[in-house]
Amino acid sequence: MRTGVTLIVPLFDEEDVLPGLFTRLGELRSALDGEFALHFLLVDDGSRDGTLALARRLARDLPETRVIAHDRNRGIAGAIATGLARSTTEIAASIDADGSYDARELASMVPMIADADLVTASPYHPGGRVEGVPPLRLFLSRSASALYRAIFRQKLHTYTSCFRVYRRSSFEGIRLRSEGFSGIAEMAAYVDRRGGRIVEHPATLGVRRAGRSKARLAAGIAEHARLAAALWRLRRGA
Repeated sequence: MRTGVTLIVPLFDEEDVLPGLFTRLGELRSALDGEFALHFLLVDDGSRDGTLALARRLARDLPETRVIAHDRNRGIAGAIATGLARSTTEIAASIDADGSYDARELASMVPMIADADLVTASPYHPGGRVEGVPPLRLFLSRSASALYRAIFRQKLHTYTSCFRVYRRSSFEGIRLRSEGFSGIAEMAAYVDRRGGRIVEHPATLGVRRAGRSKARLAAGIAEHARLAAALWRLRRGA
């Protein structure tokens, strides 16, 4: 029997990206069909363009695909949390819509969840790579990971990648302080504080294939700083 996996894709103003995304999802289904029963769950996070309408139209031609929507923009972590709550399988995964990771790596990542609560793609792992990513984005991500490494019980190379595999039951009841980009690290902290296990899979992080990044350097730094301070206080009080 094939393993059921729900692949969550958060969307925010990604109208230009959607045709390529659906092509990749179709290719992914074909590539992994012998191993996994894939269910696609696209979460429109309050898009202001034609993302929601186009996603619903394209989803008609891709089996086992659902599109759900937030009535307002909550943030990428909030969209993933919604996807986890609405997943129909115990194993779920999340990936960016922009194609910055190769989703075929799920073939290696999904089996790793057998003895873990969270599996994260890790471009900063010694076996991982970064190709063509803007320096400012790398600065924010690497700095945040260094900060979290000093706080987390589990010492990882990457804490901010949204390309992940989840044991859905390990995240039941999660309430995020931040539903934006720092919420990605907060989801890992949720596992870490409860004594769960996080494992890394070396992966290649590349440049966006289409669209425009929603990350903002100053806002991102402030988000991560606030979360790190909150996690440090929790650790000292534990």
